[in-house]
Amino acid sequence: MNRIVLLTADEDDALGARIRDAVGAAGRLVRPTSRTVDELHRLLPDADIVVGDWSGELPLGATEAGLARRARLVQQPGVGVNFIDVAAWAAAGVPVANTPGANAASVAEWAVVAAASLSRSTLWAHAEVRAGRWPQAAILGRGCRDLGELRVGIAGFGAIGRRCAALFAAFGCEVAYTARAAHRAATARFLPMDELLTVADVLVVAVPLTERTRGLISARELAMLPAGALVVNVGRGPVVDEPALVAALRSGAVSGAALDVFTVEPLASDSPLRTLDSVLLSPHIAGGSDTARRRIYAMTAENVARVCAGDRPRWTL
Repeated sequence: MNRIVLLTADEDDALGARIRDAVGAAGRLVRPTSRTVDELHRLLPDADIVVGDWSGELPLGATEAGLARRARLVQQPGVGVNFIDVAAWAAAGVPVANTPGANAASVAEWAVVAAASLSRSTLWAHAEVRAGRWPQAAILGRGCRDLGELRVGIAGFGAIGRRCAALFAAFGCEVAYTARAAHRAATARFLPMDELLTVADVLVVAVPLTERTRGLISARELAMLPAGALVVNVGRGPVVDEPALVAALRSGAVSGAALDVFTVEPLASDSPLRTLDSVLLSPHIAGGSDTARRRIYAMTAENVARVCAGDRPRWTL
């Protein structure tokens, strides 16, 4: 029987239940008795399959890869593998898989809704009304614009970027994207990064965190945006230089930002981002809809069941 070590801390055990249903008698699920590295290290030598954690509390690095001598798969229940040393596991002969595209529609919808909220100062107006004021006239001074008249630039054109392009286009936006290479089937226009920045009234950051993308959007890039541009980050926090973004927001060079991800999570209580009424803050939940979770759980369970049955896993990195 395959020993499946499940590291997620989901309270309702929905992922565990889905995996148990998929593997049947071919596997047995084991959870850490405490969320500590020592407990993780105790479990790894006997693990045939490791299902990763999304909190970062139990990272799977080179040390862990060396301990998991029986493992045949590391399965991340999600897209991001920031807490997994994929190269170390590959060197140990263990494939790492994720669930590509499972939450793309959810994240893209969040990006579009957030951009629309910023462009119309919706959250600011909401806070004003809740505070007992009636800003019907005051909002006219905030430069509200219809989303459809804005030019959208998307940095990154994976599943999330492509879905964003389709949704923004449905609002009437002119959409362009930048990526390592142009996509032949794309309906949006491909532009090099610097050219994209100069025309993006809304910049959507949808790239994964790598050494190449860390700090990709810094003071230089923010200064290239059209005056009053909006920044939406649904990639990873360190892709955008937070101090540079705060400075651009305070100066008015960037008129608003919607951030679902941050350099350090949870966001520090004294972060200057919390003080700016032009910033929409979200606790890394853009892809956290029930719809997305069902897709992630189904793909995770399918891959675990495949390996339990002796088949090759899908979606390996």
